[in-house]
Amino acid sequence: MFFKIVMYYLLGYANISVEGYFIERFINICISKNILLWNVKRKKSSFLLANIAIKDFKNIRQIAKNTKCHIKIEKKKGLPFVLNRYKKRKIFIGLLILVMLFIFSISNFIWNIEVIGNNTISKEELVEQLKEYGLETGKLKAKINTKEVIDSIRLKRDDIAWIGIKIVGTNAVVEVVEADKKPNIINENEYCNIISDKQGVITKINVQNGTALMKVGDIVTKR
Repeated sequence: MFFKIVMYYLLGYANISVEGYFIERFINICISKNILLWNVKRKKSSFLLANIAIKDFKNIRQIAKNTKCHIKIEKKKGLPFVLNRYKKRKIFIGLLILVMLFIFSISNFIWNIEVIGNNTISKEELVEQLKEYGLETGKLKAKINTKEVIDSIRLKRDDIAWIGIKIVGTNAVVEVVEADKKPNIINENEYCNIISDKQGVITKINVQNGTALMKVGDIVTKR
């Protein structure tokens, strides 16, 4: 039943009114001839509304005549009549289709690059490098190899410990984890000065090599 109704919607159907004193007989003959009436609404004993396939409408005319009923098409419904209704608006339909195709086509490109996780790394500098390795705005998403871009950036920059690229719609989200800067390593064999950042009094001196220039009790001033 459901499949038939869907097919009738695709092929077209009519909402009809039937009026007469022998409506029950009219319905019974339709059933016996496998003519489908659905969404039947009885308004009164001699009047009802129902839906019928367009292809079956011509067959009920003779049934209505034999049962002395009057039938009338109230509305024509279904896909053929919807298309016919907009036939005069071909330009509008054409423009609508073009707009949909345009929206679909631009959704396949990258239109924004977002960089997150950077504190000291310049976003503009990183975006320029991404462009150099194949990730840039206006480029087709299918032509972007994110793995190659990531590997190239990792080899090029020592200040990035990890980088990930995720394509979300028309956005490319670039997440970076900055590498910790290496501390300055002092060669213990070289001479160096120890400078105090606070004022105080020397209470103990432990000299392992060289000659101490200060002694216990000397005052250290802030530099």
